[in-house]
Amino acid sequence: MSSTLNQPYPTHRSEHDLLGYRDVPFDAYYGVHTLRAIENFSISDLPISASPDLIRALAEIKIACAMANLELGLLDQTRAEAIIAAAQEILNGALHDQFKVDMIQGGAGTSTNMNANEVIANRALEIMGHMRGQYQFLHPNEHVNMSQSTNDVYPTSLKLATYRGCERLLINMHSIQAAFERKAVEFKDILKVGRTQLQDAVPMTLGQEFHTYSVMVGEDILRLQEALPLICEINMGATAIGTGINTHPDYARAACDHLVAVTGLPLITAANLIEATQDVGSFVQLSGVLKRIAVKISKICHDLRLLSSGPRAGLNEINLPAKQAGSSIMPGKVNPVIPEVVNQVAYEVIGNDITITFAAEAGQLQLNAFEPIIAYSMFRSVSHLTNALHTLEVNCVNGITANLSVLQEHMDRSIVLVTALNPYIGYQNATDVAKEALETGKRVYDIVLERGLLEQAKLDEILKPESLTSPRLLVL
Repeated sequence: MSSTLNQPYPTHRSEHDLLGYRDVPFDAYYGVHTLRAIENFSISDLPISASPDLIRALAEIKIACAMANLELGLLDQTRAEAIIAAAQEILNGALHDQFKVDMIQGGAGTSTNMNANEVIANRALEIMGHMRGQYQFLHPNEHVNMSQSTNDVYPTSLKLATYRGCERLLINMHSIQAAFERKAVEFKDILKVGRTQLQDAVPMTLGQEFHTYSVMVGEDILRLQEALPLICEINMGATAIGTGINTHPDYARAACDHLVAVTGLPLITAANLIEATQDVGSFVQLSGVLKRIAVKISKICHDLRLLSSGPRAGLNEINLPAKQAGSSIMPGKVNPVIPEVVNQVAYEVIGNDITITFAAEAGQLQLNAFEPIIAYSMFRSVSHLTNALHTLEVNCVNGITANLSVLQEHMDRSIVLVTALNPYIGYQNATDVAKEALETGKRVYDIVLERGLLEQAKLDEILKPESLTSPRLLVL
């Protein structure tokens, strides 16, 4: 709209809701409900637009619902096409700056749904040749939100967004698993001392140590893949509490079919929409898997920090890539900053799981009002874990090297070789050898020869790396 001579460009338009009239910025695509939500919820300083997957999901849902309503003769073609075109623009990246409500909000997500309804309605009005706010031609509630409720739109949008985030997480999990496996191959012939309870244990190879990390990540890939189908069960068509009030008998089926076509995801309609509207168990289960991933990757990072500790007074068996100066006061100090940041992400994910657990438990009767904090916590867990795994792989794992001289020195000084000699020299002799080695600093190898407990050829055969690191038939 252009201003005429001597007539200033309007700065606001008037809109009304249950509580009365309010002035909405004239250029805004959002409306009065979004305006009130912006004023009411200043919590995280993180608007819903900070989660593009969520905005994408909302647009996809509005497209699918318009298609379903058109198919069933509930929405005329002109309005349906305008809604679909407006939502498609959002799906393509437009108008995301108009999604301004805080991620953490009261109202079970109503403000998020209405933000989407208003933005799509006002853009659709423009497409139809009308001005923003002229809702008599196309209304946010009556047309964009037709056959819907926040109580089916919002949880479905969270599931779509979470699924997309987990797809990216799986890509990075596969990638870091492969990185650990490459190191396992690189280090397969390097003998070292294993440790239990931070004490010397029997020998292993550095390759076995890193292969274990690959297996740990691989197990969690399977657990995440198992959990994802649970969030593909949606409750579109449930409307307010799951009874499907104000919907066509075929609407739930049509909405799901169109949403599958729009998203390409393996979505299904829940068998019982009343249950599906109040139960957020799928988010609890998925969050538990994310916690499992976080716990195990944090354990790996602790190992990397221990194995690289030193460089003079620690284990110093591996070298992590030096990424930055480590101290403002101690020259030459380099810290394991990449494992440290991943540890911190893990602690956050564990805390988010507790938040999701409490929010899920607190749902009353036919609706869980606390899904916004579930969304906020879930999205952060998924995105931060995804980024942390990439950071760990690229900035740490790929550049790890073995400190061969230290590893060999630890093997030479270790008394745990006596464990391999038990079947050949007996437990008491092995104990005596270990005690002398510990008291004198002599090598177990030398003490066994000095005491005449084994011939050198036999001793060399017993202490071959392949004999020390895998099951073997005993030849006494």
